Amino acid sequence: MESKTARFTVLMDPRKKQAFEKLCAAQDITPSQVVRQLIREYLEKHDVSYLDEPKSD
Repeated sequence: MESKTARFTVLMDPRKKQAFEKLCAAQDITPSQVVRQLIREYLEKHDVSYLDEPKSD
């Protein structure tokens, strides 16, 4: 897991949010865990490295 975190806000239809949260709960995983995994997979798919990026102020 990454050592620091940053907040990422997503706007979505309330019904989709509710369905997503219900599915996550049924699978005993948090919505944040699912979103983080999706982002990692998307970056990997597009050959984008994020592990050794320089720090920005």
